[in-house]
Amino acid sequence: MSRLFGTDGVRGLANDLLTANMTLELAQAAAVVLGHGRAPGGRRPTAVVAQDGRASGEFLSAAVTAGLAGSGVDVRDAGVLPTPALAYLVADLDADFGVMISASHNPAPDNGIKFLARGGKKLPDRVEDEIQAVYEARRFQHPTGAGVGRVSRFSDAEDRYVLHLVGAIPHRLEGLTVVLDCANGAASAVSPDAFRAAGATVHVIGAEPDGLNINDGCGSTHLDPLRRAVAELGADLGIAHDGDADRCLAVDHTGREVDGDQIMAILALALQESGRLVDGTLVATVMSNLGLKIALREAGIELRETAVGDRYVLETMTEHGYNLGGEQSGHVIMSDYATTGDGLLTGLMLASRVAQTGTPLAELATVMTRLPQVLLNVRGVDRAAVASNGAVLAAVSAVEQRLGETGRVLLRPSGTEPVVRVMVEAATQEAAQEEAEYLASVVEQELSLTV
Repeated sequence: MSRLFGTDGVRGLANDLLTANMTLELAQAAAVVLGHGRAPGGRRPTAVVAQDGRASGEFLSAAVTAGLAGSGVDVRDAGVLPTPALAYLVADLDADFGVMISASHNPAPDNGIKFLARGGKKLPDRVEDEIQAVYEARRFQHPTGAGVGRVSRFSDAEDRYVLHLVGAIPHRLEGLTVVLDCANGAASAVSPDAFRAAGATVHVIGAEPDGLNINDGCGSTHLDPLRRAVAELGADLGIAHDGDADRCLAVDHTGREVDGDQIMAILALALQESGRLVDGTLVATVMSNLGLKIALREAGIELRETAVGDRYVLETMTEHGYNLGGEQSGHVIMSDYATTGDGLLTGLMLASRVAQTGTPLAELATVMTRLPQVLLNVRGVDRAAVASNGAVLAAVSAVEQRLGETGRVLLRPSGTEPVVRVMVEAATQEAAQEEAEYLASVVEQELSLTV
């Protein structure tokens, strides 16, 4: 069997790839790897389970709970809750592991299952491989009598998480008017509660989940509704979450997008100003805009770059002890307060910076200038050859020479399909588009899989 786990758990079309039976057995496998033998004192292991509110999450969560309890794991059912809330609660409760049923920013028919280790941390690849090995071999445990797990409702899960969030921000939000777009997802209840508890005047859109409308024309992947609401209400800023609220994008009072790179730049400067940015370093992926690197360099902050994916950002942060990192997409990790990207924490910290400085978000965001960036996907090509084909390498070199220090080129093979992603940044949109199209044509011509 090929590897089940992708960059963020097991994900697919619910009731097609991801069936109740498959989910139950994955939970049984996780109980063996993450639970038994790791719970101290011979007690039954404990897991916290949450979901993002998709209709399919109801039966998949039930399957997970059945698989865990039937394997001798006590289950605390946290209901609909953001992924970062689950991560926090696993650590706060000192549970043995957590299970999140979510497909993040994907449409409602998709779903996924993600396991978190003790402390609310993402699993390394080797542990996911252990779970898959147990799953494939069906080496499950079936205790009886007093050995079966018990299931209970985690009734104060939201309250614990909100208290944690409000306690983390350096300055309260009184005087700010904020619009929240909760993507009809897991943040629909808890994000408004957190911002109101922090002192903001809050208006909410995209917070009427029905199980089928998650991420549907709303949230961080569709910012137009938020732009309109901010303008109509005369708000100071808007915050957009995705389905499971592990990311956040923003719009300023003019309706202009403030992306993850700009958010990281603002937060990095705030931490540096207070002397709390570890080693004066921010961690981001190679997809971050060149404007971020330029802005940080001018501020005396080092940028450490990683491969694409928040897990690689987190690995680098953990290895070196850095406390701020993230992605352009809005996954921002503040490891002083969270073990994973947390869209609510990020939004609150951003709003807190606006309140603390008395400076509009539009002005704070000017700390970096986003260079025009064009990303093209070239399909049906040999992605493995992109790093060795002479003609492609020569074309990249020629474009880099033409751009000089005013631009950047990145060719990245997809990890899951025959696609090469061509990204070009340049001083103008026209130059970025022209050079990206040129490189895409060379990749298509040289690496095509068709005869």
